[in-house]
Amino acid sequence: MAIDETSPSFFSPWPDRLRHSAIILLAAGLALAVLVVFGDLAVVRAAAAFICIGAAALVPWRLHDVAASREDVRAVNPVEAAAVAAVVAGMPDPAVLLDRAGRVLHLNAAAAQLAPALRKNELAQFALRSPEIITALREAIATSESRRATYLDHVPVDRWMELIITPVPVPTLFGGADKCMLMTFHDQTPLRRVEEMRADFVANASHELRTPLAALSGFIDTLQGPAKDDAKARERFLGIMHNQAKRMARLIDDLLSLSRVELSAHVRPDTLVDLVSIIRQVADGLELLARERKVTIDIELPDTPVTIAGDREELLRLFENLIENALKYGASGGKVVVSLSQALSGEGAAEVRVMVRDFGPGIAPEHLPRLTERFYRVDVGDSRAQGGTGLGLSLVKHILNRHRGRLLIESVPKQGATFTAAFPQAKPSEAIQIQAISIA
Repeated sequence: MAIDETSPSFFSPWPDRLRHSAIILLAAGLALAVLVVFGDLAVVRAAAAFICIGAAALVPWRLHDVAASREDVRAVNPVEAAAVAAVVAGMPDPAVLLDRAGRVLHLNAAAAQLAPALRKNELAQFALRSPEIITALREAIATSESRRATYLDHVPVDRWMELIITPVPVPTLFGGADKCMLMTFHDQTPLRRVEEMRADFVANASHELRTPLAALSGFIDTLQGPAKDDAKARERFLGIMHNQAKRMARLIDDLLSLSRVELSAHVRPDTLVDLVSIIRQVADGLELLARERKVTIDIELPDTPVTIAGDREELLRLFENLIENALKYGASGGKVVVSLSQALSGEGAAEVRVMVRDFGPGIAPEHLPRLTERFYRVDVGDSRAQGGTGLGLSLVKHILNRHRGRLLIESVPKQGATFTAAFPQAKPSEAIQIQAISIA
């Protein structure tokens, strides 16, 4: 086995030590030589003295290399070590570590994205200008206690953020202890939006139920009082009460359907269904309503099945809402066209599109972005007269979201409106499987 010539030994540092002590040894040798020349010192004693001085020069001033490495490590601030930076960088939420003066020591990528003005070794107050943040940070530094603050960030979009400042004890360079401040930011926007949506939902639902309940209560009082013996008024009021009761039943039915879809929104259906048969079934069921409204339903569907992964009952409800809306609100056009086509989405994925077009008055552009909101109506009076609950398109949107689809709405005033439900297309192998099942 070969021996490594560069391996350290006991004698290896001596040449370096002699080189560093050359001036001292030279001066000592000259001084001893002068003393010998003038007879003040014997040669033997001078030689012994020079040997002692040379031996002292060879003694290491650092006994071990390990001690030197420890000194090098102690020269680096423990808080600025790479391990601390890695911990901060690995936190999922925006995180910033500050020293006791408020200067940035470490920050992760999420914090840099949240506040691009943050810079290392600079005061965080200059980058975070929210009054709530500055107040909480000053109090945390002054008291060395945890602080929380909630603020609204308007850039680039409105977001509710919660800031938590936690004092963190850290070792110092000389073995003591100090406190840094760890700032973590938590996005509260989804929770706030859910709370607002629930509040709006309860307010709107109670408002929608209050009207038919008040009507029923009033008609009952009238039938029990002044119109007690009026057969004509009784028949008229009973008809109105029947319509109001049906309206409440539809509203409750839509609310329950919407709740069921929301509960299973994260579970994508995996059963293969044929859209052609579903659309034909819905169109046949709405034929009576079409005759009452004097509207013709034109169906443009392929002869072969078109399959997607979906929930049959939900898809029946989806197309029923779309076609029924076209019959009710676009009846003046006299015709509703339901067609199915296959195309590519903007991302290049194959999808199946079902278009429901009416030729009625159309929808103004300012209403289009809000049509899928709960209880939103373009014309409140007309919607209630048609028996609408204001939840139909919201239910359509949620069903499409569960099926990983999308809703496209196009409308030109006085030229009708087109609602397109786009679904991801089933794989060819799945389509062959469903055809074999249907044939069997």
